[in-house]
Amino acid sequence: MDLEKLANILSADPNYRVLRRLKTGKDYAPLPEGTLSKGIVVDTETTGLDSNSDKIIEIGLVVFEYDPVTGQPIRITDAYGGLEDPGHILKAETTEITGITDAMLKGQRIDDERVEALLSETSIIIAHNAAFDRPFLENRFPVFADLPWGCSLTDIDWNAEKLGSRKLDYIAYQMGFFYNAHRAQDDCEALLEILANPLPVSGKPGLKPILDRLSETTHTVYALNSPFRTKDLLKTQNYRWDPEGKVWFRTVQGPIALNEEIVWLKANVYAGANSEIEVEIRNAKTRFSQRSIPRNTQII
Repeated sequence: MDLEKLANILSADPNYRVLRRLKTGKDYAPLPEGTLSKGIVVDTETTGLDSNSDKIIEIGLVVFEYDPVTGQPIRITDAYGGLEDPGHILKAETTEITGITDAMLKGQRIDDERVEALLSETSIIIAHNAAFDRPFLENRFPVFADLPWGCSLTDIDWNAEKLGSRKLDYIAYQMGFFYNAHRAQDDCEALLEILANPLPVSGKPGLKPILDRLSETTHTVYALNSPFRTKDLLKTQNYRWDPEGKVWFRTVQGPIALNEEIVWLKANVYAGANSEIEVEIRNAKTRFSQRSIPRNTQII
C-alpha cells in the first residue's frame, strides 16, 4: 500500500488535513550566491520554572546556515543533544511533561566543550520563549550571555499570521507536520522547520522577522515615585508593578515609543511637574536576560 499516495489523495480533499512526521537533516533551500551566516536554535528541559533554583536536565542545539538577506534557512550543519543529572529526584510532573526519567539522567552531564564549540562565530541564538531559556542557559553556560538572541515566540506576529496560538506544537500542526514535543532537540528541529517555511500570511520565511528585529532596542521605563492615585491609570497603560523595587514599569520598542511614553508620563502621571524616571536600554545581546544592566536616570 502506497501510504504517501493515499496521503496526497486525502490532502487534495478540503474535508481532510494530513499531518506528516517531521523529517530531519534535510536541506531547506538551494545555496544562494552570497555569504551565509550561522544560526543556532536552542531549547532546554528543566526541573522547574525558576532559573535561580531549578536546573537544566536536557539541552538541544541545532546549527544551521541561512541567507542573511532573505532570512531563508539553507541547511543544518550540526546538532547536539545532551542530558544532565540535576543531583536530585525529578518531580512527577517534570517526567510527565518531558518523558525524561531519573534513570535516564543518572550520571549524565552535558558536554560543555561541545556546546561552546558549536556557539563559535554564531550570528544569532533563537529559542521559542527566549525569556525562559536564556536565563537558564546563562547560569549554566556563561558564553550564552555574549551572543545576540531572538525569540520566535515574541518576534513573530503570530496574530497577524492568522494563527490562533503561539504554542510550538500547534504551529507545527498548522504547517502540516507533527513531532515528539517536549524533548529539547526535537523541539529545536521542529522550530527550525517552522523558521524555514513561509509564514501563512506574509509569505516570508519564519526566520526573517526575527532577523529584522535584531538591530532594535527596547526601553524599560520605571516611573519613580509615581503618585498612588495613578496606579489604575498606569495599569491601563500596561505598566506592571515591581514589588521588590516598589515601582511601576513598562517596556516599549525603540526611541520613538520611548519619547511618546515620556510625554504620556509627564502629562498623566506627574501632572506636568519635573520628575525623575529610570530607563533601561537593551539590545539583542541583553534582551530576554535576567542580568541586571545599568539604568539611565532622566528628568522629565
